[in-house]
Amino acid sequence: MASLGQQPDGQSGRITRSRLNSQGPGKYLATCLSSAMLTLSLGTLSQSALAQNTAAAGSQIVTVEASRTASAVTLGGTVVAFKEVTLTAQIPGRVEFIAGTEGDAFKADEILVAIDDDDLLAKRRSAVAQYNNAHASISNARVQYDRELVSPQSRSISRSGGMGMPNMFDQMFTQPFSQSMMPGNYGGDRYMDRQADLYGYGTQLTQAQNQQLQAKSAIEEIDAKLRDARSFAPFDGVIIKKMVEEGDTVQPGQPLIEFADLTYLQVEVDVPIRLMSGLKKGMLIPVKIDVGNIRADARVAQIFPSADAVRHTVKVKFDLPLDVPGGPGMYAEIMVPDNSEQTGEVPVIPDSAVLWRGSLPAVYVAAADGKTELRLIRLGEYVSGDRVAVLSGLKVGERIYAIPPTGATSDWNKSPQ
Repeated sequence: MASLGQQPDGQSGRITRSRLNSQGPGKYLATCLSSAMLTLSLGTLSQSALAQNTAAAGSQIVTVEASRTASAVTLGGTVVAFKEVTLTAQIPGRVEFIAGTEGDAFKADEILVAIDDDDLLAKRRSAVAQYNNAHASISNARVQYDRELVSPQSRSISRSGGMGMPNMFDQMFTQPFSQSMMPGNYGGDRYMDRQADLYGYGTQLTQAQNQQLQAKSAIEEIDAKLRDARSFAPFDGVIIKKMVEEGDTVQPGQPLIEFADLTYLQVEVDVPIRLMSGLKKGMLIPVKIDVGNIRADARVAQIFPSADAVRHTVKVKFDLPLDVPGGPGMYAEIMVPDNSEQTGEVPVIPDSAVLWRGSLPAVYVAAADGKTELRLIRLGEYVSGDRVAVLSGLKVGERIYAIPPTGATSDWNKSPQ
């Protein structure tokens, strides 16, 4: 086998018959063994390629930098929606309408679930009738009060009917004589009688007003229940779970659907108390989503103020970038720094520079003589969403290809012959 990136005799990797005849079988076998030994790096796992004197177009050479990082602990978490609600039944009844199924999107204030409200509508009509009766009672009581105020009817003989002459005689002789000559309860007091009558009509007016207010309150109560018969979308989002179907009979408090806004996603993690010193609100933490092994940087969004008394953990929420795929319930891993262990400087490279052949990671190193060397490395943890630590195989200051050269990549995929 020839060295990586070289083609013997310029014939696409084939050894011509003329060369075989000129070297002889023994010398040819020695040449092949020598070429094969060049592909091994003294028994180590690294391999090198000494072709590609110039980098392929578009390749970028970067310098390996050092990063002082603390030891990180990987914790499992769950992807949750930034806003999620469970809509429950507020009144008993039969479900007569469901707007959609799981995955359907709705705008804010759109109806999601409706419960039968025929009974409530009947009660409302009865309450409206009571309100109208109270309104009529108010009108009548106000008229009676105004009449007593303008034309007093107290102690008048006209209340008992009769002809005009007795009424006139009573007002001109009987009532003045009794008010002036007869003492105490026998003669009475016209002023007090009038005040008593006014107070009575005023009481009737107040009672009618209270009846109207009571009927109005009953209407408002029924209207509130009618609103509770409709479950509206509190914000723009999608249905993520449906717990009832049309025709089901529900009771107050029974869950109907789960509704969430999937525009923003978070990772919820229970962090051990000993690791909380390494977390601050707003800092970026590497995260891996269980969707195509996607890595990104998550921001510490919320640290709950109290710890779990049983598990001795603190709930922490991390904001995910907008372009990260996934949904509520998916698994995610957060790499939380452990400040209890000593920190050290390690080489850090872009993850785009890493090539994989099976489970072996490698990078292309730009040698000092302008040639390209393929070198196996050992990777550590991610220090950010796109940068990974190198435990062995590279040193700080070496120059590597951030994006491997196209021609060199094909050589790595070749198998020894």
